[in-house]
Amino acid sequence: MTSSSSPTLDLDITGIAHGGTFVARHEGRVVFVSDAIPGERVRVRLDASSTDDSKSFWRAETIEVLEASEHRRPHVWAEADVSRDPADRPGGADLGHIDLAHQRTLKRQVLSEALDRFAGEGLQAPEIEPVDSTDGTGWRTRVTLHIDDEGRVGPFAARSHRVIEVGTHPLARPAIAEAAEGLSGAKPGRIELVEPGDGRVRVIRREEAVRRKDAERRHGRGHPPRRTHETVHEQVGDRRFQVDADGFWQVHPRAASVLDAAVYGLLEDHVDEASTHYDLYGGVGLFAATLADLGATRIVTVESSARATEHAKANLAPLEVTAATARVDRFLATAPGTGAGAVVLDPPRSGAGRAVVEALHEMSPDAIAYVACDPVALARDLGTFRALGWQVPRMRAFDLFPHSHHFEVVALLTR
Repeated sequence: MTSSSSPTLDLDITGIAHGGTFVARHEGRVVFVSDAIPGERVRVRLDASSTDDSKSFWRAETIEVLEASEHRRPHVWAEADVSRDPADRPGGADLGHIDLAHQRTLKRQVLSEALDRFAGEGLQAPEIEPVDSTDGTGWRTRVTLHIDDEGRVGPFAARSHRVIEVGTHPLARPAIAEAAEGLSGAKPGRIELVEPGDGRVRVIRREEAVRRKDAERRHGRGHPPRRTHETVHEQVGDRRFQVDADGFWQVHPRAASVLDAAVYGLLEDHVDEASTHYDLYGGVGLFAATLADLGATRIVTVESSARATEHAKANLAPLEVTAATARVDRFLATAPGTGAGAVVLDPPRSGAGRAVVEALHEMSPDAIAYVACDPVALARDLGTFRALGWQVPRMRAFDLFPHSHHFEVVALLTR
């Protein structure tokens, strides 16, 4: 929790940083500031850990807007407004004080700066495409809330593990927001609210004691707690996908369809029946199905989660698909040599990494569709690919997470 006695400064905001904070400078030192907009002058409260002169940068939170940007709007989440003490603002909507069109401008700037810094010269960031025409609220089909030792239920405060009780959940689907309002305290832990394709909200509780048992099991003590998993279904076009209610699926209700169509469009000239095609970090088989729709008849999907792999086998039957449970880097280390067809690469937020990129290069696929949820990780991997001789002829970006700093990018890589 930020102390009200922490030092304050008046700063001019000059840019946006990766991660949803904004950039200012004080006596030559970079200061990362929350809840601001480039072009504004704001009064900030320094984080307590930022008062040490040995730090290369400081962190601060806006407590007053002295000169507002024309793009500032009342925060879409009233509880996160700059008028509240920073310690009492919930996280998850770090761009909610900015009009939607300018949010997309700033996201493109983040992507452009990442590409310039890590991917090498000549790559132009695409426009960030909106996926609907609404006000950017009511899209979260999955929301995680927390219960503290006092029985309070709510999201964490921004950049904190302090539970904030709130009366609204504007980014959540209406049914999830309604379910959240009816929650009451229980044992400390977290609550996952999930609205799958059938529209019925699931409330999944994870008590702190269970999480401690998980930790003990990982350290060789005790036995794993028995967990049950409800299987739900999601629809993409004419395909139906089964997935654990608490498993991974895209948060925006249109995200899977948008990304499926984007990958299809990038790879439509790069799939043939004779080759073996790969869906790496394949989850429950979404992009393996995309490859099948493009005409692929031999597909390998690789995913480290055994349960997701089992779902992928069911989702992709009766297609000729090999669903492997393995870490992608380890799988590629023993994969066949050159001659792969198209590859869909959908790594976690940390990116694929050099080892995976170099292993893919050795496989010499015809083309790669890289699906990225982190612009810096994407740019680093694109830099590695380009140093190996790959080109990036097409790239698209989608504003699938309005009012947050997150967005998705799909890039085509060819020789």
